Order: sequence, then structure tokens, then C-alpha cells
Amino acid sequence: MNPTALPRSRRIAPVVAVAAAAALALAGCSSSAGGKKAEEQAGDVGAGKADTPRMTIAMVTHAPSGDTFWDTIRKGAEAAAAKDNVKLIYSNDESAGDQANLVQNAIDQKVDGIAVTLAKPDALKSVVAKAEKAGIPVVGLNAGLGVWKRQGLLSFFGQDESVSGQALGTKLNGTGAQHALCVIQAQGDVNLEERCAGVKKTFSGKTDILYVNGTDMPSVKSTITAKLKQDSSIDEVVTLGAPIALTAAQAVSEGGSKAKVATFDLNKDLVSGIEKGTIQFAVDQQPYLQGYLAVDSLWLYKTNGNFSGGGEQPVLTGPAFVDKSNVDTVAKFAAKGTR
Repeated sequence: MNPTALPRSRRIAPVVAVAAAAALALAGCSSSAGGKKAEEQAGDVGAGKADTPRMTIAMVTHAPSGDTFWDTIRKGAEAAAAKDNVKLIYSNDESAGDQANLVQNAIDQKVDGIAVTLAKPDALKSVVAKAEKAGIPVVGLNAGLGVWKRQGLLSFFGQDESVSGQALGTKLNGTGAQHALCVIQAQGDVNLEERCAGVKKTFSGKTDILYVNGTDMPSVKSTITAKLKQDSSIDEVVTLGAPIALTAAQAVSEGGSKAKVATFDLNKDLVSGIEKGTIQFAVDQQPYLQGYLAVDSLWLYKTNGNFSGGGEQPVLTGPAFVDKSNVDTVAKFAAKGTR
């Protein structure tokens, strides 16, 4: 898989962070024989490889329930927690206000570190400051690239959504597409808005925005179908998540449209769609890696004083394209729910 071209200084950061994590992990590993495999340990309370003191980390996201993308982030976080002898407290809520309450709950529990998504950063600014004032280190993941340093977070793990959107728009220019429909499943989510804005910036054709309710898939399908029937010139549907992409593919097929479907993010069924040709390609931001590095970075900070990305640069986990040319290399990991 060839990642989208990025400035050299920003490409190096992820490599440095992963190398540092691996080195310290080896140094802190238990020498006891007959240990369980990492995948078995992930669900085993208290079974970590590290000899460092037990610590508690809270991960608080804006994930909707049942979204496979966020399941993958959580799996990565759980794998890192198992390795690092960390008790992971995971919670999520789509409402920014309720997400802020969950962060406050973590502060009240006096956790050793917090990993948080900042999809609506203004709503979380105050509570993040409270955590920092209480001496709890905070890192960001997935959402909040534009504000993480301003809000005093130690590190950020994710992709530049504007850059990824522009990369997708540029790729569309080589497909012959002329009229794209960019489908946003959660209005006001900064990540999603930036993706479509990026597409519009570089795509040489026309780009329309369509807002749908991502928690109601029948509604998503009917809304996309209606739009395609209303405007037959739409020849490309761009979605911002795997479940939405699969629903959009159904809308295209059942509505008799000739539009192609491209998307951001992966899951097992989406990978199968690329293999079958119902999905053109996907932009992969490696959510498993985001969850893993967020937890591991807090452990590294607490045990060795490390700052991932040097505390100045985000650690970029994407974007990279997955299409028919490389989908086979991803499929085996997607089948395990880690891509």
C-alpha cells in the first residue's frame, strides 16, 4: 500500500513513535515462560506483558454504538492495554456534552491518563483543561488535529482530514468522474466536514454535499437513492465511513444509477466490496493503530517520559488507498477486525 505523499517531517513521526514503543515494550517485558498470545491477553483482565506498575487509562470517544470503525479503534486500545499492564476504561457518546461528562467521570476516578477524540473541540475544551490541571496527561486521537496543541494535549494520533480529502479528490480526477456527491453522516463533525471540503478543493468536477442521519441506515439509503434519481448526472458517491459506503452501494444498485462509490475507512465487508468491485477504493487511516498508539503513548509517558511526535508534531496514521491492486494484503487483517 502506498501512503499518500506527505511532507517528510510528518511521515517520520509515526515511525519514530512506533520504534520507541517497541523498544520500551521489549525492555519491560516479563521473562516468564509460557505466556499467552497477545490476542488472548487482550480480553484477560490483569494479564499484561509489562513489568511496570498497574495503571488506569480512560479512552473517551464520540463513537456511535455499533460502528465497526470504532470497534477497531477499541481493539487496538485493548491490545496495547494488555501489553502494558493497563486497565482500560472505554466509554463513548455521540453527544459532545455527554462525552464531556464522560471525561469528567474519568477525572473523578483519578485515572492515570486520558485518550480523547475532539470531534467538537469547543464542547470539550473546559473539561480537558480540568484534566490537565488535575495532573492527568491527555492525548488526542482520530479527531482534533487542528486543536490538540492549542488545548494542551501531549500528542495526537490520526490523519489530516483535509489532506486525505484532497488526496481522494485528486484520485477521482483520474477515474473520469465529473459529478461527485459527498455524503456526511453527522453534521458538524469537524473530521467529516474537512474530508468533503478537501475533496471539493482538488476534484476538478462538481461536488455536492448531502447530509444524512448515519444512525438510521434505511433513511441513509432512501436519502441517497432519492438524490441519485433527482440528479442523474451524479457519477460518483463519496462516503465517509464503511457502513455508509455499503448502504450507498445498495442505493446505487437498487436505484438503477451508474454512479461509482468511493469511501473513507474500512471494515471486513467493505474490503469484500472492493474485491467484488461494488466499491471503487477506500482511504484507510488505520484506526487500530490510532487506538493502540494512544494508549501506548500514555504508558510510555508515565513510565519513561516519552512524547510521541516530540510533543510538537501529530503522529499520522493515514491516509493510504486500498483498491483492487492491494486489497489482498489488507483482507487477512480485515477478517480479524483489525483493519
